[in-house]
Amino acid sequence: MMHINLFIFGCGHHRAAWRHPGSAVESLGDIAYYEQLAQIAERGKLDAIFFADGHSTDNLTDGPRWFLEPLTMLSAISRATRHIGLISTVSSTFYTPFHAARMVASLDHISNGRMGWNVVTSMFDTEARNHGFDTMPGHDWRYARAEEFVDVALSLWDSWQDGAPQMDRQGAYVKPESIHSIDHKGEHFRIDGPLTVPRPPQGHPVLFQAGASEQGRDLAARRAEAIYAVAYDLAAAQEYYRDIKRRVKAAGRHDFVPIMPGLVTYVGSTQAEARARQRELDELLPAQDALRQLGMYVGCDCTGWELDAPVPSLPALEAFKGPKGRYATVLRIINTEKPTVRQLLGRLAAGGGHCTMVGTPEQIADEMERWFLNEGADGFNLMPPTLPGGIDDFVEQVVPVLQKRGLFRKDYQTETLRGHLGLARPCARN
Repeated sequence: MMHINLFIFGCGHHRAAWRHPGSAVESLGDIAYYEQLAQIAERGKLDAIFFADGHSTDNLTDGPRWFLEPLTMLSAISRATRHIGLISTVSSTFYTPFHAARMVASLDHISNGRMGWNVVTSMFDTEARNHGFDTMPGHDWRYARAEEFVDVALSLWDSWQDGAPQMDRQGAYVKPESIHSIDHKGEHFRIDGPLTVPRPPQGHPVLFQAGASEQGRDLAARRAEAIYAVAYDLAAAQEYYRDIKRRVKAAGRHDFVPIMPGLVTYVGSTQAEARARQRELDELLPAQDALRQLGMYVGCDCTGWELDAPVPSLPALEAFKGPKGRYATVLRIINTEKPTVRQLLGRLAAGGGHCTMVGTPEQIADEMERWFLNEGADGFNLMPPTLPGGIDDFVEQVVPVLQKRGLFRKDYQTETLRGHLGLARPCARN
């Protein structure tokens, strides 16, 4: 079966979605909006909802980015849903392991075992300056910290044995031997433990990662239990998929590690109708705003580029100093499609270069099936261009086609996010 998440972001993943007359931009501070999105996804039997996170507010005139803090939101959403998994990004650069482990464990208890955490090393200097750094620490430093961060968080969750609380009114609340300190002294953290929260229902909330660089891929292969990916087309998806599966095996792991590329879908009763929906959003995108966004991806000032001219030459991937996964995708689009600057902006407006499928429910299901059956994906991280319309269209029109073909569940068979993903519950490591 495919695994499908809903990636919730503002009014949708198209940069102009908030400008549409039917957008929910006025509701971005209302938790009921996010609860509704989660309920739509749960109606479609999706594995989980997912929130990214950012720690700076650049160019807010371009449109909304972050509003409510995601871990706080998931606490409320867990009470408005029963089955769907709940995943939040956690920055290993800006959080501490004790703080993150405590919050995520609490949410796993609150949701009865539906939490996942997407560990990232963060990207931008503007974020770093909100956390006491002058600039973003170097790539090697961030990944070394992330490795230690994950290890400490897992140790903290294992600092309580399963069933440690005895709650014996005539005796002890817990047996002393059932909890222990971790006494961690590492390069980045010094933590005694134990955690203040008993072991989570899932043992460990599910660890997601999205490594694209060499270090990122290596860390994901050794540590991640599920992986988000950026893939412009099936060939790019297959390269990443096969490389990560090889690395997982080389790391001595025999676990199933689902790989879920991002997927933007425009659904219509005909392909022409779907393309018209895409074009409607593209035409709402101010060119200068889009050029500034492109500059974030390619690491240079694009505001003077001529819209109807070919894209100017860009540095090779090896010479690029920023996030390499997204940059590699931009280069692939340029080399494959030979777009003008204007055409590239339209292509990147929703999802920033993730796979985009435009067509009827059957056409989209065909393409998803092709990726699924040909080592391109174990499922997808849905990035609807508009919300709630985009996820409503997918749940009402595409999901039934996938279900009819036996590619997606018709109902939940398990209670936890681990169960939805087919992952075993880990034994305590101590």
